[in-house]
Amino acid sequence: MPSVRAELPGASALLGWLTDPEAPRLCLVNEAPGLLDWLAGHGPRGAGRRRTARALVPLTDQTALGTAWAVAGRLGVVATSPADLVRVLATTETGRAPRTVLLLPALHAAAEPVPIAELLRDLATLGRVRVVVETREGTREHALLAEGRVARVDPRDEEREERPDGGAARGETGETAETRQGPADASPNLSDPVAVCAADPFTVTTGYVRDASDEHGGLRPAWLRAGQALCMARTPADRALALLAVLGDGADPRLRPALEEAAGPARWRLRWSRVVGDVAPPWPGPVAALAVQGGTLLAADLGGAVRLLGAADAHPLGRLDHPVTGRVIALAPAPDGTVLLLDERGRLHTVRGREPRPPYLQRLTEAVSATLTRHPGTALAAISGSVVVGDRLGSVHAFGLTGLHQASLHSGRVTAVGAVESETPFVCSGGSDGTVRLWTPGRDPEPQPLAERPSPVVSLHATETPHGPFAAVAWSDGSVELHDIEQKTHRSYRPGPPVRAVAVTPDGHLLVGLDEALVCMERT
Repeated sequence: MPSVRAELPGASALLGWLTDPEAPRLCLVNEAPGLLDWLAGHGPRGAGRRRTARALVPLTDQTALGTAWAVAGRLGVVATSPADLVRVLATTETGRAPRTVLLLPALHAAAEPVPIAELLRDLATLGRVRVVVETREGTREHALLAEGRVARVDPRDEEREERPDGGAARGETGETAETRQGPADASPNLSDPVAVCAADPFTVTTGYVRDASDEHGGLRPAWLRAGQALCMARTPADRALALLAVLGDGADPRLRPALEEAAGPARWRLRWSRVVGDVAPPWPGPVAALAVQGGTLLAADLGGAVRLLGAADAHPLGRLDHPVTGRVIALAPAPDGTVLLLDERGRLHTVRGREPRPPYLQRLTEAVSATLTRHPGTALAAISGSVVVGDRLGSVHAFGLTGLHQASLHSGRVTAVGAVESETPFVCSGGSDGTVRLWTPGRDPEPQPLAERPSPVVSLHATETPHGPFAAVAWSDGSVELHDIEQKTHRSYRPGPPVRAVAVTPDGHLLVGLDEALVCMERT
C-alpha cells in the first residue's frame, strides 16, 4: 500500500503538527485539495475523555456569519455572530466536550475570506481549539493569518524533496492551481419561505448577508435570528418550524400559513410565539427564568422584573410585586399561591399569594431563607410542604415538614431543579456536568441519568400533566428536550439562539424563553 506521504503530499507534516503539543494553535496549509478532507476521515487514534475530535467546515461560498454558526455547532455552543462565538468560547465552561481540531478547506473560495480569517485568527488565540486553514499565498486573508505565530504546511515542499532535481512536479507551470470547488447551489428566491427552507441553509445565509437592504417580508430577520438551528436542521420541515417560531407579527401575512404548511411533517407544532417587536400581544421582553402557576406564566427578565402572562397566548397580566433587587435566577410558585424567588446571590425571597399561608409553611420558608443566607443556593423548586435547593458543590437539598433530605447528584454546580407533585413526589436536577437526574427524597437517587449531553444544563422544569410527569431541559449547546418520564421517551427541539429558560405547562406543552422570543410548542 502506498504511504500516506506518497499519496497526499503535506499529510506527514500536518500529522506532525497535530501530535506536537508545543506547536502553534494555527496551521496554514498552502492549497492542498483533498488534504483536509482526508484528515477529517483519517480520525484521531486516541479515545476516551481526552480524545481530540476533528471537525470539517468547508468554506467555499461561506460568510463569516455562516462560518460562526457552523463552527459553533461543531463545538457544542451557541453563537449569534462571529464576535459572539469568540466571547462564548472564551467565557463559558467546556463541559465534557472533547478537544477539537477545526479543519477549514478553501478559505480563498469563501464569500467573505477576510472576515472569516479574522474569526479564525481570534479562535486560534483562545487556546481551546486547534485550527487548520487551507489558504492561498498572496491573498489578504493569508497575509492576515500569517502575521502571528503559525505553523505552515506546503505540499509543494514534499513534492520537491521527492524529485531528484528538486524542481516542480510534473504539470506545474509556476502558476497557482485552482483548488477543488464544487458548483455553488443556485441561490433560491429569498422571499419564498418554502424555497429557502428547501435550499442549502448556508447558501441562504450568504444570500441574506449580501442582501441587507431587503427584509424579504420578514424572512431575513427571522432567518438571522434562528440561523444556527436552521443550518443544523436536517429537513425543510424542521427549518420551517424554526423560522415560524421567530417570525414577527409584522411580517408579510402570507408567510405564516406557508411556513405552517411546510412545517407540517415536523414533530412539533407551534402554538404561539412572541418575538421582539411584536405588538399584539406585545413581546414580554428577554427571558431569564420561567415558571407556571395555573393558567399564568411568570417570566423574569434580565433586570429582575417578573412579568405575568396568560398561558394561552402570553397576553400581559401585569407584574409580580416582589422585593428582589437585581436579577432573578429561579422562580418557584408554591401550591398555596406563594411565589418563591432565588436572586443572583443565591438568596431566597417570598411573595405571598392572596390567601394566608399556613404557619407551618411560613416557618419552613423562613428556615430555608436563613439557610441560604449562610449557604447560597444555585437552583430552586417548590411543591406542597417542600422547598428544593441546589448548590454549587453538586448537592440537592429537599427541605420538608418531616425534615431535611440531601443527595449528591452532580459533579460540579447544580444549575436547575424541578419538583413533581405526584403520588410519590420526586425531584429532577440538572448540573454543569450535563446530566439530568431523578431523586425521591428519602431514597437513593436513580443510578442512571434521565438525560445527558456534553454541555452544561442551563434550565429545567418538571411537572405533572394529564399524560404523566414531564420534564423540559435546556443545555448550553442550544438543544432542548421534553421528556415523558414514565414512558422514558423524549422529543428534541432547537430554536437557534441561546436558550435561557424552559418550562412545561399543565397540559404538557413546551415553553422556551430566549433573548428575543418566548415560544410555546405542542407535540404532534
